[in-house]
Amino acid sequence: MTDRPGWRQLSELLDLGPWPPIDIEMDFDQYVLACVLSRALEEIDAGEATATEATGLSQVELRDILSHSFPAPTIHVFRLEEVSDPEPGPEEELLRGLLLAHARAGDSASVRFAKIIARRTLRHDHLWRELGLFDRVELSRLLASHFPALAAGNTQNMRWKKYFYRKLCEAEGFSLCTAPSCQQCEELESCFPEDGESCFACRANRRRP
Repeated sequence: MTDRPGWRQLSELLDLGPWPPIDIEMDFDQYVLACVLSRALEEIDAGEATATEATGLSQVELRDILSHSFPAPTIHVFRLEEVSDPEPGPEEELLRGLLLAHARAGDSASVRFAKIIARRTLRHDHLWRELGLFDRVELSRLLASHFPALAAGNTQNMRWKKYFYRKLCEAEGFSLCTAPSCQQCEELESCFPEDGESCFACRANRRRP
């Protein structure tokens, strides 16, 4: 586990030295959080986002994660005293709602991952990359663990971002859908061969005078 990019990168960014060996099955969630936090640090250092903006989590949630799951020096580099809580837009709210509707009952970790995944889905690259994961297999494992019914419904092995937007559009009565946040992706043509507008684009068009 410690040779995976996000885990190693977070350790290097924080100059904490090598991470201790961990049990892969028991600590996969912590590994994913390390990957997400490494991506957040990249955006913070580049001046692109704050810690809350990068993760979709509140200051309290981030402080709790950092203080309970990571070495003590970690919390300081995220500058939580300087940030405000994120304000999700309509699209992010829909994505959160989709994930939360399928989250494991009573599991605070699933709630937090719903917020993280919804926020990172809005980024332009493949979702597993935006989460800092090693590959799509790890993303599938995360979703199967925390949102089992939703993950099980992806019987055609769609790209996960495409699958989320397809589920949202189906709920609105649209049968064809492309993810707006994928428009700048280099693999857009292969990922979305169909014609069609997303329900979000349709809504925006209807609201224009």
